[in-house]
Amino acid sequence: MGMSRTDCFILVRFCFCKKPPHRCEAIPVTRKTANHTWVRLRTDGPGFVSWPINQSFSPKRVPPPLALSFSRSSSDSGSFVDSKMAETKPTMHAVWYDSYGGGPAGLKHVDIPVPAPQKDELLLKLEAISINPVDWKTQKGMLRPVLPPKFPHIPATDVGGEVVEVGTAVKKFKPGDKVVAILSHLKGGGFAEFAVAKENLTVARPPEVSAPEGAGLPVAGLTALQALTQAAGIKLDRSGPLKNILITAASGGVGHYAVQLAKLGNTHVTATCGTRNVDFVRSLGADEVLDYKTPEGAALKSPSDKKYDFVVHCAHSFPWTVFEPNLSECGKVIDITPSIGAMMTFALKKLTFSKKQLVPLLLTPKGENLEFVVKLVKEGKLKTFIDSTYPLSKAEDAWAKSINGHATGKIIVEP
Repeated sequence: MGMSRTDCFILVRFCFCKKPPHRCEAIPVTRKTANHTWVRLRTDGPGFVSWPINQSFSPKRVPPPLALSFSRSSSDSGSFVDSKMAETKPTMHAVWYDSYGGGPAGLKHVDIPVPAPQKDELLLKLEAISINPVDWKTQKGMLRPVLPPKFPHIPATDVGGEVVEVGTAVKKFKPGDKVVAILSHLKGGGFAEFAVAKENLTVARPPEVSAPEGAGLPVAGLTALQALTQAAGIKLDRSGPLKNILITAASGGVGHYAVQLAKLGNTHVTATCGTRNVDFVRSLGADEVLDYKTPEGAALKSPSDKKYDFVVHCAHSFPWTVFEPNLSECGKVIDITPSIGAMMTFALKKLTFSKKQLVPLLLTPKGENLEFVVKLVKEGKLKTFIDSTYPLSKAEDAWAKSINGHATGKIIVEP
């Protein structure tokens, strides 16, 4: 049908997708200019187009999803509303990429529907998101064809937020609860205002733990915990024999947690980092700190000539030939980011029954482990150190900072 109104416009958001269902809503905009009144029409898809009402408004001239009937709102004489607006789906700001590569420039800001939780999921209003190297490595295609399973992909998995809706099978949480969660690596979803998380990978966040502190924990904290307690067998109650441990890249996300956790056990910790972070790593509890730019640091040689029972290897560019002379008789290198060369070394050492081993580590996230590290933060036994914080609107800057590789602690994004 045709409509006309002098000096007014309708601002229309539309979706080019031709698959039903298409939901549309007209929302009166409170700001008015001297000559214009604006009405927003919201649908499932991104994009905006303005339509001058002083011209004939014909459904034939509107993209298919908006070929709907309109009527004037009785509550606002300057607005027009869709008669089917009750079916509107709320939208949110998110950041995704739609192909491999591109780095920070490949991230795109979009307006998309808020996800709906499945029966065993929670819908979270996000308050903080942390970035891990695996996020931008996935974008680079280093984990193809497994990750991501499809495009577009919303990156990041480590989040802190508030429960706003729960699935029918969820028992432990209710709307209003503050939580920390690790999202599915297949689905991602962290770079957004809302995200869905599995109940079994979501834990309560006590008041003593801020959203950024909690968001830093899932991947980095659980990787450090798994490396030390499972791969190295360290008991965090200081029981068991003394173990000499080397932690490389000790000022980074995993490394700074690993130093703190290791010192909860009966350990002597040697750690490597850059010059500017030597004092920081020493403050975490490291017994010895090596500047990796020095000859001693490059050789990973303990200042006290100790041989390492375990190495939690969080850095790059150290071949097996550097590690081997520094290991004890049955020393192990636990590599959290194993390269192809590292995997070949792993296979060779296994085949030759070498006492010195390289152990590739693949994180297996568990809710009880996440609950454990959150409890340690609450008790003051573990700290999340935040390198920098960025708004979601500047996610590209946070992405670039992480790729640069010189963050101290964790990089946080806030919606």
